[in-house]
Amino acid sequence: MFFPAGTITHAETGARLDLRVASADIRARAMHLASLGTGPGAVVVIRHGGTPRFFADLLSVWTAGAAAACINPATTPSELDTIVDFVNPVAVLTDGDGDGSVLGRPVLNLAKAALREHPLAGASLDDPALVLFTSGSTGAPKGVVLGYRALLARAALNRAHIGDAALARTLCVLPTHFGHGLIGNCLTPLLAGRDLVLASGGDLKSVARLGEVVDRYDIGFLSSVPAFWKIALKAAKRPQKAALRRVHIGSAPLSGELWRAVAEWSGTDAVLNMYGMTEAANWIAGAPAAEMGFEDGLVGRMWGGAAAVRRGDGSLARSGDGDLVVQTPSLMTGYFKRDDLTRDALSGGWLATGDVGSIDETGIVRLTGRRKHEINRAGLKVHPEDVDALLERHPDVVEACSFGIPDAIAGESVGVAVVVKNPAADAKALRAWAVQHMVPEKIPTSWHIVPQIPRNDRGKVNRDDVARLVRGDKP
Repeated sequence: MFFPAGTITHAETGARLDLRVASADIRARAMHLASLGTGPGAVVVIRHGGTPRFFADLLSVWTAGAAAACINPATTPSELDTIVDFVNPVAVLTDGDGDGSVLGRPVLNLAKAALREHPLAGASLDDPALVLFTSGSTGAPKGVVLGYRALLARAALNRAHIGDAALARTLCVLPTHFGHGLIGNCLTPLLAGRDLVLASGGDLKSVARLGEVVDRYDIGFLSSVPAFWKIALKAAKRPQKAALRRVHIGSAPLSGELWRAVAEWSGTDAVLNMYGMTEAANWIAGAPAAEMGFEDGLVGRMWGGAAAVRRGDGSLARSGDGDLVVQTPSLMTGYFKRDDLTRDALSGGWLATGDVGSIDETGIVRLTGRRKHEINRAGLKVHPEDVDALLERHPDVVEACSFGIPDAIAGESVGVAVVVKNPAADAKALRAWAVQHMVPEKIPTSWHIVPQIPRNDRGKVNRDDVARLVRGDKP
């Protein structure tokens, strides 16, 4: 279907893959997969990531014309059973020993397998290319299906907005089993024929070497999540060279204060708060600090396509406040085997993002919060993202995560978990500060000082999980 150029290097291990040189080996792997029944419409699960070998396997699946279901390498055996039973893949690819099976499907390490030749059947542009799971490894899976056309459209739009100079050498510190890392941070430069450097962003030791890696490889572009930067700003020395041209931050709400701090560390004002989602194959809008400043909730203008707000009466408007809906050339085909979810999300070519926000007359989008997280406090709507951002302006607050809690009188009130840098900043002191800086309905009634806010493997906070944690609920 398509074959990227460029090289892929792992910063920690030194492993390297030159895609021009490796094309014959990748084709041989694809033929082996085809001999097992892999082709257009089939799915192959890839249960490893973050290495050059992962991309060899991914391109093998695509060369065979099939779709790759990229999953978390840390998926437990029971979670893997759930996914395999749901997806019914031809095979599961691993970087381990292979030679086993999961629910009757072979587990393969293509780097070690005795490869068989078989004719290849090419996929069409509208065939599925990726299945990326946003939830459901232990319950009902929710897999986003992206076609080849959507991937190519998104990579082309990303390239047009980022520019080849910045993409010359890109660093990815994100997992490769979700859209931000895989599509935005990896496929975008590779499909532009540029080089990619992989590094771990999940442990303190690796994050502490960020500036060193940027200098060693002359990194021009990198993207990550706010949680990564909260660690990097404390642990990593600034890069000494001036190679870094552009930085993206996305996948979670970004405060103006953190945004500004990342720009200072990076040595460039080309730091963008990005807005995107797996259902739209990664980024669909971006706000450059150099042009728009540092503002909570600001996500800028669309990168191809259009945005609108759905008002209370169900009508759409190109400006104003309401539930945000978008159109883009990179929209998903739908949710894998979940027509019910697809109908709820896609209507008339518009994707319901689940976000609440505003669009001004110039097309600039601002987010207020998530509709499903909205707290109804005696009829007053409170967005927890707004509460988080306000509390994080306190000089002693490192991070805040608010959530709804039952209230006998108001129906719901606000609870919050807070990470503080000063042990003296207790709940009483924080609440006194909040009274001076927040409207009454946003002031939390339940405060919890915690050592850290838990996140999932994509760097996102699940507010329900945080609420259960502070309540001490057993898993």
